Amino acid sequence: MNKQSTVAVVSVKDSVQETVRVAMELADWQKYVEKGKPTALKVNLGWDLFIPGSITSPWVVEGVIQTIRDWTGPLCIVESDQVLENIEKAFRKARLRELCDRYGIQWINMTHVKQVSVPVPNGKIFQTLELPETLLQNQVITIPVMKTHAKTKITGAIKNQWGCISKMRHNYHLVLDDALADINSVVRPVFAVMDATIALEGNGPKSGNPKVVNRILASHDIVAIDTAQAKLMGIDPATVVHLGTCASRCLGTNSLDQIEWKGDPDAKELNLHFKTAKHNLVSRVEEILRRSSLRKIVFHTPLFSLMLWGAKIWYLIWFYFVNGTKLWKRTLDLPMYGKEWKHVKGDSAN
Repeated sequence: MNKQSTVAVVSVKDSVQETVRVAMELADWQKYVEKGKPTALKVNLGWDLFIPGSITSPWVVEGVIQTIRDWTGPLCIVESDQVLENIEKAFRKARLRELCDRYGIQWINMTHVKQVSVPVPNGKIFQTLELPETLLQNQVITIPVMKTHAKTKITGAIKNQWGCISKMRHNYHLVLDDALADINSVVRPVFAVMDATIALEGNGPKSGNPKVVNRILASHDIVAIDTAQAKLMGIDPATVVHLGTCASRCLGTNSLDQIEWKGDPDAKELNLHFKTAKHNLVSRVEEILRRSSLRKIVFHTPLFSLMLWGAKIWYLIWFYFVNGTKLWKRTLDLPMYGKEWKHVKGDSAN
């Protein structure tokens, strides 16, 4: 019989931070996180003009910090730039600077540190990867958000490592499933804690709709936790290509029969009926152009800068005049999480 991977799914009752601790303990985090070793917390800050559910919430990050800080060596929070986003701005707006100051933790924008060439074993897309030296000096705990994704159906613990490589990573969008397997075969997070307090459904990973799930997931197996995520969302894990690709590379299990569920007794049977993602205008135009004979002109000449401005304008219009501000208001009115996100929202002008 194949060894099972544990995935803990725990509902938030009162304290998110305490729920994080409980979920991590149910998933036996101390077996996988080496004592005394420097540790990088890979968060998701994929949008500086964010809505709740599109980035890792600070209270989940704080829960991880509180749980492990007396066990590990020095901690740092890490993320990388994107061509469309200002990650430094997202870091400040998400109130993660306050966490770093409170707990004496270093913030590292991995785009600005030394890059090291690392061979990719049996790489399909990359034979070598230029990775931030930080990732080679630290064990990695990945802290993704439960979201739908127009290109990969879901984004979770596996996809969160997409932010570990160059901001020009968008050039690999058409081969994303194999690229994700290549990256995770090298980065190899030792543990994953998934923020499913407020998730994102619909047209993720940015322009979707916040959905209160009120749960924390934890596992040492990044494929298993994403497989459980898909199951909870009501998405057949077998239809999520990168789960099978990563499992075939021995990065974890995508078989529900090989997952041991802990925590909420009903988690294994739960179906949260997430609305799936479709391409928004930006994503659709990008995909069409990448498959066309114009791709070299559009993506490898100064014309690309104009495309970026067009995409930024679209997201600004969507945020301020279509759905973004409405979704923020709806979140702030929630009896649970409204107060926390109101604190975050208070810094939105900076």
